[in-house]
Amino acid sequence: MLNPGPSARRAIPSLDRLLRLDAVARLIARYGRPLVTEAARSELAALRAGLSRRASRPGPAFDEGGFVGACAARLARETEPSLRPVLNLTGTVLHTNLGRAVMPEQAARAVARAMTRPVNLEYDLEGGQRGERDRHVERWLTRLTGAEAALVVNNNAAAVYLALNTLAQKKEVPVSRGELIEIGGAFRIPDIMARAGCRLREVGTTNRTHLKDYAGAISPRTAALMKVHTSNYAIHGFTAAVAEADLAALARRHGLPFIVDLGSGMLVDLEDYGLPHEPTPREALAAGADLVTFSGDKLLGGPQAGLIVGRAALVERIRKNPMKRALRVDKMTLAALEAVLRLYADPGRLGERLPTLKLLTRPLAEIEALAKRLLPPVQAALAGKAEAGIVALRSQIGSGSLPVDLIASCGIAVSVAGKRRNAAAAEIASAFRALPVPVIGRVKDGAFIMDLRCLEHEDEFVEQLKHLELGDMKA
Repeated sequence: MLNPGPSARRAIPSLDRLLRLDAVARLIARYGRPLVTEAARSELAALRAGLSRRASRPGPAFDEGGFVGACAARLARETEPSLRPVLNLTGTVLHTNLGRAVMPEQAARAVARAMTRPVNLEYDLEGGQRGERDRHVERWLTRLTGAEAALVVNNNAAAVYLALNTLAQKKEVPVSRGELIEIGGAFRIPDIMARAGCRLREVGTTNRTHLKDYAGAISPRTAALMKVHTSNYAIHGFTAAVAEADLAALARRHGLPFIVDLGSGMLVDLEDYGLPHEPTPREALAAGADLVTFSGDKLLGGPQAGLIVGRAALVERIRKNPMKRALRVDKMTLAALEAVLRLYADPGRLGERLPTLKLLTRPLAEIEALAKRLLPPVQAALAGKAEAGIVALRSQIGSGSLPVDLIASCGIAVSVAGKRRNAAAAEIASAFRALPVPVIGRVKDGAFIMDLRCLEHEDEFVEQLKHLELGDMKA
């Protein structure tokens, strides 16, 4: 913008003068005066700092066009949305770091309506008085699970917390040692129980717990029995666990509520879609559970939410807990969740309408055909700096769901031969992340791997390969 010279610093216009330039006025019309002023001030400071570091030499006058261009570039960077679309080629369908479930179009439209118009969020249209926000989804949850009542909070950790805080504060809850789970973000069942104000009573051992262990732990201090589904890990070998029906019967004999935390949770039998079975809330309630908690944004394929279904008397007690207000969801979440739950009422078309289920059941032959179509343009984009080939892969469901069950898939591996293959793979991954729509894959065994199970925007992927910039991979 300005070459240093004897009068270079004096040649820099004042901020006030620069803000009156026609080109800057156009930036103000687009971004607003406060942001443009801040950008211009930052560019001026950088320019003056650069002049003080360089030796003096004759140069041209202030470069007005260069200055405006630098401001425009800075403003574009700073106003770019932080949440950006990416292409999930990690091989994990429900990737926590990439937003978990992709919403169906029905949910997106429902959210847009709720965002742009006043809605009857807490208004009873028939009675003309204040209503309850959970009612918008409760009818669908009770229909799909067989529960008497239901409510919604902001995630499943909150659902577990709220249920225990309501029913077991200052009392004990026996839980098997083999079910003291930890999920991402260091969420641990013992910690949640402590925060809920109840005391964990560990029973059994890590690999084997029997009904007598629970029975021996029941005392006047016991508030409930709880079983936690180990949705994010599996224990194999010499194991034993108590069936939900047996725990429910034990709880009834002692007049205690029986809580089942499913964690992930699903509303249909996945075996009907060729996938491994995952326990459902309906099954847990049929086995005698009084309350079931599960997530809305994992296997269910909806927005982030924690769902509590079960006996009406217990649900109403939980609904009246003052913490329910602190953990409630907004109108956008309810709109999206209601739209997703409606899809479950038509299970025959669920596999083609719910993105999560559609991706999990995507035929291997379709993914292999996609890999064959994409290999030539990927090879062309690499320009001989790296090699690409089709590889057989195994996708995972993710988000703590069916942790040991993998799904046959296919993808493209990009690598460089030689001693630098691990470093080169990391550089290749970085180059793909730098594309206009970042491509997120994984680095393994010296190769950048793109699992194509979740790639639905094929044209977008190919079109942006022209922007791929790789350095000297062999340097």
